Amino acid sequence: MPVHTDLNKLPLFHHAVITVGTFDGVHNGHKMLIRQIINEAKKRDGASILISFDPHPKSVIMPQGEQLRLLTTNDEKTALIEKEGVDHMVIAPFTKEFSKLSAMEYIEQFLVKRFHPAAIVLGYNHRFGHHRDGNIELLGKLSGQYQFDVIEIHKQLINDIEVSSTRIRLALTEGDVSTANSLLGRRYSFQGIVIKGDQRGRTIGFPTANLKLNNEQKLIPARGVYAIYAGSGNKVYKGMMNIGVRPTVNGTTETIEAHLFDFNQDIYGERLTIDCVCRIRNEIKFESIDRLKHQLELDKQSALLHL
Repeated sequence: MPVHTDLNKLPLFHHAVITVGTFDGVHNGHKMLIRQIINEAKKRDGASILISFDPHPKSVIMPQGEQLRLLTTNDEKTALIEKEGVDHMVIAPFTKEFSKLSAMEYIEQFLVKRFHPAAIVLGYNHRFGHHRDGNIELLGKLSGQYQFDVIEIHKQLINDIEVSSTRIRLALTEGDVSTANSLLGRRYSFQGIVIKGDQRGRTIGFPTANLKLNNEQKLIPARGVYAIYAGSGNKVYKGMMNIGVRPTVNGTTETIEAHLFDFNQDIYGERLTIDCVCRIRNEIKFESIDRLKHQLELDKQSALLHL
């Protein structure tokens, strides 16, 4: 799948069927849009084109607000979209200047001029243009003038919960990875490099891999203990992970520590991919190291039941 990052060097697309959005998470709702552009492109003997943005628009429009945490990095997003079978992906630079385009300028100077779409597929609540005053109704009114079809995808619900990146972020910040995974259609994951910690876990029979995130913008679930799969190279291991400050040993800095079951290798400097399965419990301060060790044994058994 070609990935285009320079709007001035786009190929001439024929019978383009496009969809536009941030696609953070590439969740089940996004997949509905993707399937639709692929099907519509086949009908028209054209190309399916997914248009995303970098950086995330919110980080440009509201730079002084709370730092946005991403569900997917650009590399993760691209890999997930490629798996869905899209013909082309465009990652358009999102700048302050771009954000000030009116809805009409956005349609004429961006969508029509750059892509000459035969069809535009969007979610029911898609907004665009300065002040977000453009919507699918406006596109419908202009469809005849610019000779494109407009196809609306209605709200997607899973277990009566609306599928959205915002809802997934909320679930993860509450530690509810089971709901997040259901909405995503896969296990939530992140990557980190294994770094040296204080090696305290070795002294109680639970050595851990301390992780430094590859991308500091990546959203990490709430503090607690999780059942996980950890991938290193071509191998995947069962394990459990603690996110938190380790209050039992009077820790103050938040860490991410993964304990891999039936594993005893030196992997400092290696990259681990963590797939979150479910949260086992909250982070707790225990009255002694022995009590912590006993709880970790119980955590292991609980994790294995979910893996």
